[in-house]
Amino acid sequence: MSAQAEALTRCIEEGGVAVFPADTVYGLACDPLDARAVRRLYALKGRAPDKPAAVMWFDRARALAELPDLGQRTRAAFERLTPGGVTLLLPNPDDRFPLAGGGPTLGVRVPDVPALAETPLVVLQSSANHAGGPDARTLDEVPRDIRDHADLVLDAGPLPGTPSTVIDLRDYEDDGRWSVVREGAVAAAEVARCLGIVSGPP
Repeated sequence: MSAQAEALTRCIEEGGVAVFPADTVYGLACDPLDARAVRRLYALKGRAPDKPAAVMWFDRARALAELPDLGQRTRAAFERLTPGGVTLLLPNPDDRFPLAGGGPTLGVRVPDVPALAETPLVVLQSSANHAGGPDARTLDEVPRDIRDHADLVLDAGPLPGTPSTVIDLRDYEDDGRWSVVREGAVAAAEVARCLGIVSGPP
């Protein structure tokens, strides 16, 4: 395991909040089952407590192993789209990760970050900025107060700087419908190449 993966694993397992490099922008991460850590992450961002956040695995196989209820069609789409710069909105009938706040919907990320791929973690994650503020392409663009109050800050140099593309797959299993909620790091045309005809405009 890389030094960054070891440091991130230790920080999250100890209840900390970390600034880390994704494959898009710098993010904040914590244990999605630790209520205190989730409250700290939201407070650092100034994010409304009722606004959902996504969960993130750093390895696709681990994500799929911990999402056993995915249907065959949705699982195939997951494998085509990840790892990479997408957030997938999936059905969450059992309200897994309730502190993520999505209820019947779970946002999931699997970034392409080789240095962190060996960590066994699942984390609650959000961009490392103040709510509504610009995304951070470099560590210096992460607000100083967030860096100062995080328990771990990992630097991977400049990142692409475009947030993830958000894709709604909640109806994909039943009838193949999907839509791009927010176009970002992955173009809608590339999503369509993977999934077929889009059900609505981005």
